[in-house]
Amino acid sequence: MLLTVHAVRHTYDPRRPFGPWLVTIANRRIIDRLRQRMRTWAREAEFTAEHETFSADPTNFEETTADPVALHAAIEQLPVDQREAIRLLKLKEMSLKEAALATGRSVSALKAATHWAIKSLRKILKEPSTKQ
Repeated sequence: MLLTVHAVRHTYDPRRPFGPWLVTIANRRIIDRLRQRMRTWAREAEFTAEHETFSADPTNFEETTADPVALHAAIEQLPVDQREAIRLLKLKEMSLKEAALATGRSVSALKAATHWAIKSLRKILKEPSTKQ
């Protein structure tokens, strides 16, 4: 409150009473604080079990039971540029800048190759295996 009064001290007119000026500042500050709380309160939502990301739902089961051998075999089926992007960015965890320097390709080309590689890997890994 003191900081607020200090910030608006230039608005005080010594010919007018001090009390009403101070009360007006306090009232407006309280209203500002209530508005801020209401905006915050309006955005908050109570989370329930349905909001849980890692529930025991079968949709999360596939991701936790991935076969590393099948994944590496699927990576080998990718085109060279996509395979290289996945190896550098995902397996070796290089940054885009580091991978761009290592390959001589642009950052956007690496992003595109990674996007298409992940899309291809999803498709490859969802297909039933016919090599057994």
